[in-house]
Amino acid sequence: MDAQLLRTFETDQGSAEREKCMWETYRQGGERAIRDRLVEQYAPLVKYVAGKEKFDPEKHVKFKTYAVTRIRGAMYDHLREMDWVPRSVRQKAKELEQAVMLLEARLGRPASDIEIAGSMGLGEEEFSKLMSKISSTVIMSLNDIWSSGDNADRMCVGESIEAPRGFNPDSRVEKEEMRRVIKQAINELPEKEKKVLVLYYYENLTLREIGHILEVTESRVSQLHTKSIIRLKAKLTNYRKGIF
Repeated sequence: MDAQLLRTFETDQGSAEREKCMWETYRQGGERAIRDRLVEQYAPLVKYVAGKEKFDPEKHVKFKTYAVTRIRGAMYDHLREMDWVPRSVRQKAKELEQAVMLLEARLGRPASDIEIAGSMGLGEEEFSKLMSKISSTVIMSLNDIWSSGDNADRMCVGESIEAPRGFNPDSRVEKEEMRRVIKQAINELPEKEKKVLVLYYYENLTLREIGHILEVTESRVSQLHTKSIIRLKAKLTNYRKGIF
């Protein structure tokens, strides 16, 4: 069985070229459909490795949730290593994160698009274009903010939602507190953003599938996902600074 699975991933020249083409297409345009195809392509192998070496059923996390989270995390890491995001867009993303962090710390609640745009000196249309550009190019994942400091010891959102008592005893207190803060921050998100996180990270749906459920476009789902991650990063940063 093991040999058969591995043979499935032995690439000939044709499949290697197709894979290269997919990565290049995704690098240039950030197409979500291409990303989902890459996830599907590597899912069986990653599941095999994860299942053999890392999966811990004692954490009471569904294997599907665990494996898909690991797959997405590996893909995001690979794409970041390629460093294809224009510097200007990356800078705008940082400015947006800073604006949300300061504004929501002052307001004590999630800021509206109009409020965020105003704090950045942008009109509604300019802000909408900025969100579209950031969400389609900058790789953001909940795993970026859900870490106890060691990349090998990440916890996925599925663990926080599905198994509040299932985690590594190492740094137990820190992880418990981090889990509490993030769960509270998720609960305080605008309803649509919260739903996107649950459907994407826990139900493992694609952005297109989520769009069908919410009756919005795939690009709109991408924007909602990006905003939710930015809000959570801001919340955690403020928490670490002692701002609640």
